[in-house]
Amino acid sequence: MDGLAGVTAQQLSDVIGAIYDCALDPERWPATCRTVADLCASTGGGICVHDLKQVRNDQLFVFGYQPQFLEALGSQFADSPMAAADIVSNVGDVNSLAKEPRQLLESRFYRDVLEPYGLTDIIWFPALRTGGRMASLHASRSDKRPFYQQQEMQLFRLLSPHVCRALAISDALDIRALRSEMLERTLDGLSAGVFLTARDGHVVYMNAAGERQVKAGHSIRLAQNRLTPVHPAARAALATSIHSATRADTSSGWSEHSVAIPDGSGDGGYVATLLPIENGERSSILAPFAASVAVFMQDPIQVPLMPGEAFARLHGLTGGELRVLLALSQGLGGMESAEMLGISEPTVRTHLQRIYSKTGTTRQADLLSLLHRSTPPVRGDVQASLTPARP
Repeated sequence: MDGLAGVTAQQLSDVIGAIYDCALDPERWPATCRTVADLCASTGGGICVHDLKQVRNDQLFVFGYQPQFLEALGSQFADSPMAAADIVSNVGDVNSLAKEPRQLLESRFYRDVLEPYGLTDIIWFPALRTGGRMASLHASRSDKRPFYQQQEMQLFRLLSPHVCRALAISDALDIRALRSEMLERTLDGLSAGVFLTARDGHVVYMNAAGERQVKAGHSIRLAQNRLTPVHPAARAALATSIHSATRADTSSGWSEHSVAIPDGSGDGGYVATLLPIENGERSSILAPFAASVAVFMQDPIQVPLMPGEAFARLHGLTGGELRVLLALSQGLGGMESAEMLGISEPTVRTHLQRIYSKTGTTRQADLLSLLHRSTPPVRGDVQASLTPARP
């Protein structure tokens, strides 16, 4: 392999090897993108995922940019020269903004997006296209360096087919390897604790809210890397539900389930909603985590998760009343509900009488029937909160 001016054959061989390592380990992309940027004397770079239909521009593994620049680029990407070039380019075609320097410098995109943040040129190529979504690898220069020349264009043309193959190898048809980081950002933005578990119950991922719930330790802990409620009855119920979820399939009636997770005092706690994710779209979305079950852990008082959220808000139920209602909805009797929730049976009856009064019902059967008719399905709402925008 012949080297380019300023780039040795060994450097080219090393970076191409690093690109293919990324196919099996996407976490290597940040370091590899920096290596590519160094070879072409660039100050920034990374991988972008452009959604041409929904006009989104998600930056992954990027470095060397001010957050304000990334926000400006995202808001004006649809009108940028980059978006226009991507529409007509083939996968692997190398472009730079300064192909026509005068045209670039006179453009509104340069004045509004590049110049305020000291950027002069961006070089990139589309590496993957599926539907209306495109992934691109790029590098950029600050105003301390000249526009990209033929040497840098040649380097990117040499690397382009290898990057394209690496993304294809890593099952990037769904951009799963790239979506894992976007999904983590989405999950960390949720107020609910999200725990993804493998078939054996081990937690393979938890979001920021989940980490806080475990650290607090009032209702839920990790024991041997498994979700472990403080209350023994809740511990058994959660373990049974996770086991059932791993055995669920599309032909069974098991699609979601809720378990009350009281705290040690019995005055508070969480509602855990479990969803099997080994089938269908959920499996595709969560593939990077190798998870089988998603467990959503939410305090009902703080914007509770479905099921029960709309019902509780409609009828003005308190968090304690909602926990009792959800325990009863699992088929538990008053004594069993009291034991699971860590409260007395008279307290359960008191909550139930208040629920009757608020909902205009007089019998438990009528109350549960009303709950069933009033509660929207969990599946669509939870999945919508998990799924990055799709074309």
